[in-house]
Amino acid sequence: MNTDVHKTLVMQLQAGTADRFPVLAHLGYEADDPFAVTMAFSHDGHVLARWRLDREMVLDGLRRPVGIGDVRFRPVSTGMWDELRMEFFGDARSDGERHHAVVFAWAAAVDSFLRRTHEIVPPGQEQFEVDDFLAEVIADG
Repeated sequence: MNTDVHKTLVMQLQAGTADRFPVLAHLGYEADDPFAVTMAFSHDGHVLARWRLDREMVLDGLRRPVGIGDVRFRPVSTGMWDELRMEFFGDARSDGERHHAVVFAWAAAVDSFLRRTHEIVPPGQEQFEVDDFLAEVIADG
């Protein structure tokens, strides 16, 4: 049985007031880290950002607004299709504002990816090896 899921999607990035432009998003899930999904965004072969996200939060974001910190999700309907709007806030800029980007994904593609992760580790069946985590933290000192 596979213990990981990977999918590459074309998403739309909007930074500031500029028009959207396409970026590749590499989504990943590993059963060893059952609560998280990773998203790495790239353009022209360069990784723009990599985020480790809560799997349940991404799923909830397909249905309702979630998040109050650096990451926020909400569903958006364009009339033609449904999207997942993802807002990412980064470090402070010199003008006191924070770096901010908005990424739009086709909701059905994100939902399909999440369904595949649920086949590997169903919601509510996640397990976390606390002893292994603590040993790793102590070893890194």
